[in-house]
Amino acid sequence: MDTPGTLHHVILRGIERRDIVDDDLDRESFVSRLGRLAEESRTAIYAWALLDNHAHILMRSGLSGISTFMRRLLTGYAIFYNRRHHRYGHLFQNRYKSIICEEDSYFTELVRYIHLNPLRAGIVESLSKLDRHPWCGHGVVMGRCDAAWQDRNYVLKWFGRTEGRAKRAYREFMQKGIAQGKRPELVGGGLIRSLGGWSVVKSLRRSGAQEKGDARILGSGDFVAQVINEAEQKVRRQLAADDLIERAEKLIKDYCLEHNISIDVLHSGSRRRAVSSKRSQLALMLVNKIGLSMAETGRKLGLTTSGVAQILRRKS
Repeated sequence: MDTPGTLHHVILRGIERRDIVDDDLDRESFVSRLGRLAEESRTAIYAWALLDNHAHILMRSGLSGISTFMRRLLTGYAIFYNRRHHRYGHLFQNRYKSIICEEDSYFTELVRYIHLNPLRAGIVESLSKLDRHPWCGHGVVMGRCDAAWQDRNYVLKWFGRTEGRAKRAYREFMQKGIAQGKRPELVGGGLIRSLGGWSVVKSLRRSGAQEKGDARILGSGDFVAQVINEAEQKVRRQLAADDLIERAEKLIKDYCLEHNISIDVLHSGSRRRAVSSKRSQLALMLVNKIGLSMAETGRKLGLTTSGVAQILRRKS
C-alpha cells in the first residue's frame, strides 16, 4: 500500500511514550529534516504537529513512497538525537503508524485534527497562540510561520478561491473544531472509524447494507476496495517479476555449469571470443525464452542495454 501519490496520516511515537524532543534545538532538527526530505523526494506535506513524545504528519507520498521517506526521517533524526543526548537504543516506538485516507471525505478534518494537537495537549493556550506556534503547520497555513516546503496553497484551496477568504474560512473551521475534543475516528482506519462509530455500523447491518473496512484505511467501502485491489495487483506484478528473475538466474547457473564457465567471468565484461559467444547465447535465451527485459538481461550478464540490443539485431 505504498503507492506514490497516496494520502497518508502518519503518527509516530517515542518508545514507551518517552519524549522524542527535549528542547527547541531538537525540534528544529526534526522539522528541518522533515522539510528537506519533503523537497528532495517531492513529498507533499499538508499538515503536521510536533509534540514532546509524538508527531502527526498528513502527507502525499512521492515517487519513492512513504516507507523510504519515513526511514530516512526517523533514522536520521534518531542518530542526531542519540548523539546529542549521549544515549543508545531505539528512540521511536516500533514502526510509525500510517493510515491511508480518502481525500474527499477526510482531508480538511485531518488538517484540523492534526493542527489542533498542540492546543488539545495544552502546549498553547488559545487559537491565537497556535497561529504563531512554530512547531505545527497551522501557523504556516495562516502565513504567520515560515516553512516553504509545506504545501499551504493546496490546503487553502479547500477553503476559498482567494487567499484572504480561504484563511478566514480555514480559521473559522479550526475554531469550530476546538469543542470537538479528541477525535479517535481520525487516528485509525477500519469500518467503525470510517463510518463514524459503532452505532452507524449496527444500523447498516440491521438494514442489510454491506460496507468494506480495513484497519489500515480510513474511507468508504468503495475506497477501501479500490485501495486493496490496487495493492493486490501491485503484489501480483511484483511476484511475477520475482519469479521471472528466479527463472533467469537458474537458467544462467545451469548454462554456466553445462559449458564450464563461471558467472563471474560473464559479469567481468571479458571480450574473449569464447566468453562473448556464450554471453550472446545467454542473452538470446533470457530475452526470447524467459521474456526478461533487455535492461535486466544486461545487468545479469555484464552488458549494457544497447549491447543486448545489438546481439538481438545480429541474430534476428
